[in-house]
This record gives sequence, structure tokens and C-alpha cells, in this order.
Amino acid sequence: MAACMQLNIRPFRHSLQSKPISRFLSSSPKCVTIRSSTTWSSKRYNITLLPGDGIGPEVISVAKDVLKLAGSNEGIAFQFQEMPVGGAALDLTGLPLPEETLSTAKLSDAVLLGAIGGYKWDKNEKQLKPETGLLQLREGLKVFANLRPASVLPQLVDASTLKKEIAEGVDLMVVRELTGGIYFGKPRGFSTNENGEEIGFNTEVYAAYEIDRIARIAFETARKRNKKLCSVDKANVLEASMLWRKRVTAISSEYPDVELSHMYVDNAAMQLVRNPKQFDTIVTNNIFGDILSDEASMITGSIGMLPSASLGEAGPGLFEPIHGSAPDIAGQDKANPLATVLSAAMLLKYGLGEENAAKKIENAVLDTLNRGYRTGDIYSAGNKLVGCKEIGEEVLNSLASQVPAAV
Repeated sequence: MAACMQLNIRPFRHSLQSKPISRFLSSSPKCVTIRSSTTWSSKRYNITLLPGDGIGPEVISVAKDVLKLAGSNEGIAFQFQEMPVGGAALDLTGLPLPEETLSTAKLSDAVLLGAIGGYKWDKNEKQLKPETGLLQLREGLKVFANLRPASVLPQLVDASTLKKEIAEGVDLMVVRELTGGIYFGKPRGFSTNENGEEIGFNTEVYAAYEIDRIARIAFETARKRNKKLCSVDKANVLEASMLWRKRVTAISSEYPDVELSHMYVDNAAMQLVRNPKQFDTIVTNNIFGDILSDEASMITGSIGMLPSASLGEAGPGLFEPIHGSAPDIAGQDKANPLATVLSAAMLLKYGLGEENAAKKIENAVLDTLNRGYRTGDIYSAGNKLVGCKEIGEEVLNSLASQVPAAV
């Protein structure tokens, strides 16, 4: 993935009027270097932070500090701009995605999101739900490939709901097509059939170019891993899946070093719990990917540990934890920020091409777990139960111990 991708900005207009959000913006953001003997900065990146709702602000605060330190250790400086999205934006502006938020995101090098949603806005009309802001954000950034790793860490293997011998060593990546298929296909809506009964209908549709581009992302991802790609479809029943299999097979000729297999989605769902280690990289459509990536995430024992990346052909990527906003524990220092921290690592690796800094964050998370620190969602007897802030501090301590001697 290119380190610095050219932006491809197109006008984005809301049909609703929004209130100004200038008061949300802080004064000129500063790049802060913390806990590092390395103070030189050879590279600078603009990062848009979208704390969002619920525990979002808490986990973003931790990830921001981790990014600062990991960057300073590698001679990288960040300029952060926090913007409202989701329910926070609704309360502030009347819209789930204000124009200023999208414009700022488009002009950045990468976007880091906390969480969106909450009970407060559940009864809003569809266009005024926090989740609509996320869909609009993905559309505005033109991200179409969602990468969701699911790795069972040795320190947390006992947290998996699967037997240890099944879960141990699982390390897979689900590449999900994000902007097509039945979630966006038309026609869709409600009507009445010939018997006068109310019906609801949706359309599963894919164009060849949509399949080709996600297939290439998946092949490139598999090439960087163990060179095995499994394409999941329902080609024995669905015409859209027949085209999917045809196009993925055609694209495979561009990647002779990657082993391609095909699997029906119902079998894939079964195999994920029967023998998940058979998978390395999975590519599938929007709805199948939505389901299978959630299933894969539970193999690991906690969604509080899992990051994700959403990428496009150009422009900034969107990086976020897969967990929700958890309004029941918001503001209580109980959130697990590690999925957001690992999303920051994905931001560095896939969004900016800064693999060294990304690896150091990943190692710091592992070291923190090795030293026995746990938030409530991953706690087990014999470990130390800590809150969001303290586990963030321990990740920073682990990062600081990796600092090379000053030259």
C-alpha cells in the first residue's frame, strides 16, 4: 500500500442544514513528543481523530498518546485534528457527519475512529442515526476494502470459546468488500405483492470492477502473509456469486505465487469454528464478510482486542476498532483501548507505510499482556485488573523501553 496516497476529493453535500462546529475545533494542533530520547522528526503526517460516542473518546485518547510516542521513536511527527462524528456530531450540529468533519478527513493522511452510536439516538430517523454518519464517511473517503485480522494471542488463548487446541495459533485476515452488494444495491425498499401483502426487498449486485479491485487487495494482502487466499461465495445459488468466483479466478492469474481456493459461505462459517487454522486470508462480499468477520473475531475471545482498516484506491484510509461504543461503561475507565491502539498500528502499516513504528506498537501490546495487565473484558485469575488509562500507560512504558540510544 502506498505510503502517501494522492487524495481524490469530490464534493459532498448534505441535504440537511447543519450548525457550525467551529467551537469543537481546538487551536492549532501541536505535535507532542513524549517519553522519548529521539526528538528529530524527518516525516510529518496529518491525522484526523474521530472520537465519536460512548467509550470512543477514552480509547482514542490512549491511541493518540501511543501514536505520538511510537512516531517520535522513529523520527515521525503527527499533527492531530479532532472532529465530531456520530451521536456527538448530532448533538453538536444536527448531522451525524458534518461537512467540516468529512473535509478534514479527506485532507488528512489517515483517519482514526473511536466508536459510534448509543441508546440516546436509537429512535432517530435513519438519516439522523449515528451509524448513518459512518456509512457517509466510508462513502466520502471512497474506502471499499475492509481488513479485519483475527489472531489468537498466546496470552489470551484461554479466553477463546473454542478448545485450546483448536484456537491456539489462529492468525487469519478477512478482506471484506465494503461498499457494494446487498447493503447498497438497488432496487430496495417496501412494496405490496399480488396478494396485497407488504414486502421488503433488497438487491445483491456487483459489477466486475468492484470484484476485481477487492480481489487485488486480497491477493496483495495474502502475498504479504502466507500466500494462501480463500474466496468465499455462494456460487451454487446466486448469480452475483457466480460472477464473483469468475472474476476472482481471472484476477488470480496476476498472482501465480498465491494459492487460491473457493468455499461456499455456509461451509466457511462451519470451518471457521471447526478448523480455523486452515485459513490465512479470506476475501468475500459485503454481507458474508460482515458475518464471517464477526464470527472470526469471537475465536480470539474478545472484540476489545481487534482492529480494522478500511482502504481505497486513493486518499486516506479509515482505521477503527471493531467493537461498539459500549455506552454502559462509557466514562468509567473500564474500556479496553487495545483494539484502538492496534488500529493505530494498522494505520501506520497500511495507511502510511511506517511498518517499523507499527511493529513496535504491536510488540508493546504483547509486552503489556505478557506482564499480566488486563482490562475487565480479558481478565482472568492471576493477572492484574486495570482500567483504560492504566493499561494505556503500560503500553507507553513498553514502547519507551524500545527506544534506541540517542545518536
